[in-house]
Amino acid sequence: MEYAETVYSHPSFKRNRDPILEVLRDCLPPTARILEIASGSGQHAIYFQAALAATTWQPSDPDPNCRESILAWAKRKDSKILPPLSIDVQAESWGISEGEEYDAIVCINMIHITHFSCVEGLLKNASRMLAKNNLLFLYGPFKRSGEHISESNQRFDEDLRRRDSEWGIRDVEIIISRADREGLALTEVIEMPQHNLSVIFKRS
Repeated sequence: MEYAETVYSHPSFKRNRDPILEVLRDCLPPTARILEIASGSGQHAIYFQAALAATTWQPSDPDPNCRESILAWAKRKDSKILPPLSIDVQAESWGISEGEEYDAIVCINMIHITHFSCVEGLLKNASRMLAKNNLLFLYGPFKRSGEHISESNQRFDEDLRRRDSEWGIRDVEIIISRADREGLALTEVIEMPQHNLSVIFKRS
């Protein structure tokens, strides 16, 4: 397979990679098979798979440029991640082989920069794909009880909504309620640095 030269790099990656890794270490089995939704640049996938060496990490992204970036990072870092899949979270099927099982689905920094229909698609498909007691892990900025948890998050939310009226920081209680409807039970909400949250669900 030819690796593209397109390589994206996000400044927030270096700030959040270790706090997220600490949570993943605590909640994932050592040999977990992980599907990452909206992997973006691929930096998290590369870093987490290297740190959790016994895991199998399957990145994905609907954007072909992001998939090229994932492949390029994988080549640079000699990573053992799997080649990225093209997954549209809103699709009825994610195009994953029948019988393919994952111990966890991970989605980092997607919820606030997409339409709510994508959030609903993520929850619906995660519920369908995950076996009982397997995990859905979400990370990003959220509101709590309808209120921003920092002034910087409020400014960020306003900027997002100027760029796209259907984007924006979501109320974590709404996400929890929608997840519950899909058979995904909340197990923990963890406060993270930079006014973010890790939100962990278990397939019931």
